[in-house]
This record gives sequence, C-alpha cells and structure tokens, in this order.
Amino acid sequence: MFHPADITRRSFLQVGYSGLLGLGMSSLVTNRANANQAPSPSLPGRAKSVIIVFLTGAPSHLDMFDMKPDAPAEIRGEFRPTATRVPGLHVCEHLPRLAARSNKYAVVRTLSHRDFNHLVSTHHVLTGHQQPGAFFDKVASRDDWPSYAAALDYLRPRNDGVPSGVNLPTFLMEGPLTWPGQHAGFLGPRHDPWQITRDPNRPDFGMDSLRRAEGIDITRLDDRRALLAQVDGQQAHLASLAEGRRLSDQQRLAFSILASGRIARAFQMDQEPTAVRDRYGRHAFGQSLLLARRLVQAGVPVVQANMGIVQNWDSHADNFGTLKNRNLPPLDQGVSALLDDLESSGLLDDTLVMLLGEFGRTPRIFSVGNGAIPGRDHWAPCFFGVFAGAGVRGGLVLGRSDRIGAFPATAPYSADDVGATVYSALGINPHVEVRDRQNRPVTLNRGEVMQALWTGRTA
Repeated sequence: MFHPADITRRSFLQVGYSGLLGLGMSSLVTNRANANQAPSPSLPGRAKSVIIVFLTGAPSHLDMFDMKPDAPAEIRGEFRPTATRVPGLHVCEHLPRLAARSNKYAVVRTLSHRDFNHLVSTHHVLTGHQQPGAFFDKVASRDDWPSYAAALDYLRPRNDGVPSGVNLPTFLMEGPLTWPGQHAGFLGPRHDPWQITRDPNRPDFGMDSLRRAEGIDITRLDDRRALLAQVDGQQAHLASLAEGRRLSDQQRLAFSILASGRIARAFQMDQEPTAVRDRYGRHAFGQSLLLARRLVQAGVPVVQANMGIVQNWDSHADNFGTLKNRNLPPLDQGVSALLDDLESSGLLDDTLVMLLGEFGRTPRIFSVGNGAIPGRDHWAPCFFGVFAGAGVRGGLVLGRSDRIGAFPATAPYSADDVGATVYSALGINPHVEVRDRQNRPVTLNRGEVMQALWTGRTA
C-alpha cells in the first residue's frame, strides 16, 4: 500500500529505484487503448468528477431518508419526518437544510446486498464488486477489486500533475484491520489513490497532509529535478534500455504530481473566504467537503470524503443520540453547502455526488445488556443512497421499501449497479476487461447503470 510518506530523499536520487511513488518499472501507458472504452450511447457519461460522501459504519436509512412514521414505535424510532420541497418526500427532522434542497438530489431507497460485515460491505460499495474470497473482517489485500479512482487511473493514466483519486480525511483502518475498497487491489500500488490523513479543519492543515517526505518542499522540486538530471547524465547507459526509458517517464510523473501548483493551491484552505468556510461548518465534516470541492476544481476526477472516523455511523447503541448530537447536524450543513457551492460555480453539471454507507440498520430497535441505550444493528437487504449532479434529476425518489423498511418492495439496486453508474457517468464502459494479478482478463463490473437517476423512469 502506497503513502506519499514512503518517499525518501534517496528515492528521488536512485534512478534505478523501481518503486518511486508506487509507480513501478512497467509502463504507465499500458492499456491506454482501454482508457477510451466508451459506454454505449444510452449511458450518461457526462461527469468529469465524482465526489463520494461515504458514511463509514453505515447510517440508519429509517432515521434519515426512508422514515416509517406509521410503523410501530419499535420500528419508527424517536425522530419525526419533515416535509421537503418535493411533494411526498419526507426526510429526518434533523436534516432541515437537505430538506430545503430536495430538488437538487435523488433518493434511492432500495439499495441492497447480502453482506452484513463492515469490511466486506465497504469493499462492495466502494468498488462495485464483491470482495474475492470474502469472509468476516477480511482485510484489504492485493487480490481485492480496485476502487473507482484506481480503475480510472488504470484506464486513463495521466501525467499532468493531478492524481486520479484522493481519499480524505481519514484512512479507514482500526488496529490490524485495514478496510478494503480504498486501494487499487489487483491493479497494483501504482494506481492507489492518494491519502490525506489530517483534518482539514486544523489550522496547520496543508499540502504536507499528503505526508510527503520531510524536506521535500514544493518550491524546491525544480532544484531536485536538476540534481536528478545530473545523476541521470552520469548513468546515460540507462537511456539505451527500454526499462530506463520507462523509468524516465515515471520520474517525470512523480515530479509533476508533487510539484503541481493546481494541487498545492487546493490545499490552501485559508484562501477561501471566511463566509464560505463558515457555511460548510468549522468541523471535520464541513471542511472535508470544502476540500473535496477544491480538489474537483483542481481537476481531481474522484474524491472520497469519509464522513467520520472508522465506523463513525455504527449505531448499535444510542442510535438516536449519536445521530442527533454528533452526526446529522454537521452532515446536513456540509452536504448542503457542497451542493450549493457546486451549483453556483457551475461544477454540479459535471460532478456526480453520492452520499451512502456500506449498508443500513435493522428496522427493529434493540438493546443489548442492562441499561444499554437503544440502537440498531447491521442491515444489508435495504438501505439508501443520495445522488446529485451530472444530470441526475433532482426531486426523484427511486424504489420503495416495505412497510418497516426491511426489504425492497420494488426492484432493488445492487452495489454492483452503483459501480456501473459511477463508471458510466465518467464515460467508462463498466464492462470493459482489465487484467488481474495473474494477467487474466476479468470484467471490471457486472452491474447495470441506474438509468432512472437520469430518466426518472423505472422498469
């Protein structure tokens, strides 16, 4: 697994070091033909960027976007629904800003899969494919399927100094458990998204939050480039080797990413007007979403903003207190500001925004042990997703769950379908073949595009 912190000064000077920035000796232009695998004309393919607002730990669908006010008390819970701008659509009373912006997004109420484990489900939702050899708490490995950003980087490699994907502000890892779905999997570490592991709300937040090697400053990279050129000159014989030519390409890409003024400026959060920062909220949720917008403006095509630390939305106990007091207010503020900001800047037309977790929560409220505050357990058969931008029709409600929110009452959408939708929106044929670690051809995604997000028509 690659982190920019793994770069050392010596790495920049050892021309033969094949792991620089995780970009091995193999050519960065391999499979460029696949990069232009276009979807069929019926697919949307209009997004330049995707922002994944990931509610790690799995939020309760029954307490946010699929409330059941007429169900028994042990199902409906403590929260009351509030009306939105869309007739017939009600959301949680603790999401007033999103209720006022319901015309900007579509709600899918019938996402469904079979995995009740956090790690396995996270892989499924963030890659659009079931985890190979999945079992309870199966940690990340190079046999996993690639994340959306990694697959995009594989199919459309770039050398303009802008990474294909950035994950922020937390790396999903707890003790020995590393969440799958955050990496390039079998495509290899050279395609791993960049990781930001510092709260953008901190006053010392900056470009070094990418954990670049200490002492390598953006303003000094030109000097390092000149020094490297001298070393290259002393080893001119490498130029006659095909591997040497490829290494030269990877060095240029490494420098261009680290020295990119576009990316460096995106991290200058203090350049944002105070009113804008306040509108997003002076908390990790809000400032992470503001940074996501800035990275999209800089040209990053896939940004994943993890809303909270690992399993932040895992509400086995005190479901209602956790949502009301910790999670819903900053989420409501930050996502609403993001939608407003993207719309006012014209970026919403080209940016697909997704808000979802790895599954939902049990319809029935329960308590474990004496004095436990009621909560909800894991529930994968039915959960929600919110989609906006890139031509998605606002004000839609797709799918209907049964009377207690346990199972879809209409045709469900799978996590594979979420993946197909992401790829298609980015102009990639979801069914394109890629190569696994044994160089075998495999189909990237087997889902179906959620066309109804754009057409409003369901089968």
